[in-house]
Amino acid sequence: MFVVLVYDTAVERNPAALRTCRQYLHWVQHSVFEGELSAAQHRNLMTALRQQLDLSYDSVRMYRIGSPHLVQVEALGTELSHPDSIL
Repeated sequence: MFVVLVYDTAVERNPAALRTCRQYLHWVQHSVFEGELSAAQHRNLMTALRQQLDLSYDSVRMYRIGSPHLVQVEALGTELSHPDSIL
């Protein structure tokens, strides 16, 4: 599945969320990631984030899209990373 993930966390939890998300997805903006995930990768990513974040304060939104070909992206400005740069 193709997903877009967005998070909003307290400053002290930002580095952990960033590291975790970059293991699975392409970093496209400061708290925005996108890419293909298998069902197992999706479960692992959400489990890791659930353990790292304070869900009474932080939030994560994941938009599941059937195919990356169904998404039209219009971007202005510089990109944070190249789409092939997953760690």
